[in-house]
Amino acid sequence: MNMLRLTLRQLQIFVAVAHHGSTAAASEQIALSQSATSAAVNELERLLALQLFDRVGRRLQLNYNGRALLPKAMALLAGAEDVEGLGRSNADQLQTLRIGASTTIGNYVLPGLLGSLLSGAEIGLRSTWRSTVTIANTEAIGGAIAGYELDLGFVEGPVRAPDVRSLPWIRDEMVVVGATVQGNTERPITVRALRDRVWLVRESGSGTREVADRALLPYMHSYRRSIELGSSEAIKHAAILGLGLACLSRWVVDDAVQVGKLHILRTTLPKLYRPCFVLVHRAKAPTGAMQHVLKEFGVKSGQD
Repeated sequence: MNMLRLTLRQLQIFVAVAHHGSTAAASEQIALSQSATSAAVNELERLLALQLFDRVGRRLQLNYNGRALLPKAMALLAGAEDVEGLGRSNADQLQTLRIGASTTIGNYVLPGLLGSLLSGAEIGLRSTWRSTVTIANTEAIGGAIAGYELDLGFVEGPVRAPDVRSLPWIRDEMVVVGATVQGNTERPITVRALRDRVWLVRESGSGTREVADRALLPYMHSYRRSIELGSSEAIKHAAILGLGLACLSRWVVDDAVQVGKLHILRTTLPKLYRPCFVLVHRAKAPTGAMQHVLKEFGVKSGQD
């Protein structure tokens, strides 16, 4: 067996510099001096006989070699974390699980699922739970899975990335809502009438925006008048205030509908359901914690 010359610490420093773009910023994250960080990068380049960064002033930008190394380095570091996890108990492994969720699932679905998970867990686990939950849009969660920054991602749409598997999970209903009942309640609202309204929409990259576009634009062709907001919660409150119509998850609007602040509108559009998915990295071996959560959440881990 050949003697390895590289160390995990060198790769960890390389990844930190790649993400931060400078040794100064990276040194704060990895608890090293800037000079030691620079020396580690230089030593790694010497050992590989490759230049990994282009020096642009004080910035370090990954070149072709660096971009090729980055995913391999991140995979090795993720594997090393899993090896360290072998020495911990099952409860400790659960505590260190990194979970990500898109905005709707993170705000309205995941808390209940985690509550059920913890209520059925051992007392010791419930008292020391320290797992992290990151909430962002679907695109960002997919990127974090691809970059080994998260172990599991729960999102409202599949992510089309070569390193990410999208496992089918549950189904969500999308509904059109407004602050008041529109027109003759005996007849559904026509596409022409919908086209003339102000629409409250999510930002590009959001799973909710992607599904709403697929549902509405084939019929309306465009949003003639629209207001873009960064969260479904913001859209819901804007709709309650009468600023426009919205196409949102029933999970998001149910509370407002129940008290009469919003109304689900009957339209001539077909009913819309969107499948939700769990994201995992294709190259990451599932830990006991990941398998436990997938089982408890009813996710089948077969090939997508």
